Amino acid sequence: MSNTIYIEYAFKVHPVQPTSDILMAELGEAGFESFVENEGGVTAYIQKKDWSESILNNVAILSNDNFEINFQVKEIKQENWNATWEENFNPIQIGDQCMIRAPFHEKPKVKFDIVIEPKMSFGTGHHETTHMMLRYILDHNFKEKSVLDMGSGTGVLAILAAMKGAKHIDAIDIDHWCYLNAKENIVRNNCGHINVYEGDASLLIDKKYDFIIANINRNILIEDIPTYAKCLTSHGVLFLSGFYAEDLSKISSKCEEVSLNFEKNLEKNNWVAVKYVF
Repeated sequence: MSNTIYIEYAFKVHPVQPTSDILMAELGEAGFESFVENEGGVTAYIQKKDWSESILNNVAILSNDNFEINFQVKEIKQENWNATWEENFNPIQIGDQCMIRAPFHEKPKVKFDIVIEPKMSFGTGHHETTHMMLRYILDHNFKEKSVLDMGSGTGVLAILAAMKGAKHIDAIDIDHWCYLNAKENIVRNNCGHINVYEGDASLLIDKKYDFIIANINRNILIEDIPTYAKCLTSHGVLFLSGFYAEDLSKISSKCEEVSLNFEKNLEKNNWVAVKYVF
């Protein structure tokens, strides 16, 4: 593995959001396997064996005049790539109870110490949507509850729910890498009763949950909200995020169609996380 060569693209973007999110999504489709977000943009990595000079040809945002994007390219070896992760992945503290950290960080004195090896999966707590969903979990009683983490990424939300006493937890992600990474992180945090599945909402037939947590993009949420509603128990709670404040009315309208009532929302840098109840 130490002989693996990576190609690093260091992107500087303006505005940082939503440019970074769109760029990462399109780079992922092009074959890039990992990303590091920073204040000025995104650094993206792809193995040299998977790279070609035309790798960016179908990355549409690069030719969109609404976004300013510049980048530099260089080769790096595997050991330097790992060092880059360590330099860029800082621990995240949520209130005074919870910290999300990598294995190489010092163990903190908090009630919920979550160790995440993020690799290319979404969900380190750095992104606004993950941060707000973690806050919701911290603020609610999960003791003996059943939970679905939909679009689970690293598995961090499922792991915190488990640490808060949830008795049955399913974590689902359509991405194979996320599926594997979540399984690793669940073992790392001694949360063996979390079931991890690779797939989408079609896996939810005849399932029932007290809490459903879905941090996915707006279009998928709108499509899947009716399925979530069927899966909630009486007085169940649905937490949704992954969209901007201007999309809140569309999301809430869809929830109202299936008798889910808006209760509250959090907002951070124009990203929104919302709580709905039966």
